[in-house]
Amino acid sequence: MTTSEHSSTGYWYPDRVQRGVEILNALRDYRDAESDMRRRTRSSMKMGETDLLAIRFLLQEQKRGNDVTPKELAARLDISSASTTVLIDRLVASGHVERQPNPSDRRSIIVVPTGHTDGEVRATLGSMHRRMMSVVESLGEQEAAVILGFLREMRKAVDASEAEVMAELAEQADDAGDAARHTDAVRA
Repeated sequence: MTTSEHSSTGYWYPDRVQRGVEILNALRDYRDAESDMRRRTRSSMKMGETDLLAIRFLLQEQKRGNDVTPKELAARLDISSASTTVLIDRLVASGHVERQPNPSDRRSIIVVPTGHTDGEVRATLGSMHRRMMSVVESLGEQEAAVILGFLREMRKAVDASEAEVMAELAEQADDAGDAARHTDAVRA
């Protein structure tokens, strides 16, 4: 048996399945490394995961020229309005965001990241982003297209709703039942 016949799990698989196992293991390794990086970032910025997700969203929307209301932030993070208020209070107290009057609705406010926040995020994540971009920029056009297609299909597979998964399993069970009935009929 050659080394190409062994997966990192120690089992033998045909080459095509082996490639799949190696790719899934590489994705898991990447995900683990990214999780470790996020943990280090949270630690260095003294923030929780929700705080960082909020700041990331606010910075992205600011870059696009969009104002963000607390309601929009709550929807994006899938948290209650009470939790959003506590989150915003915490980010205001730490100097990462400000509440400002909503320019299009004087009755409400918008949440805006401070200049300090953008600088802190850039200082914390800048070198890591540059290393990642260096890898991406080294790809040829065809390689990039294949990787983009693969990642988009993997996201669809992961995002499949529970209903879709259950329907697929039911269909497979029906197909298996049909095959068994056909086999029984042939034997009779």
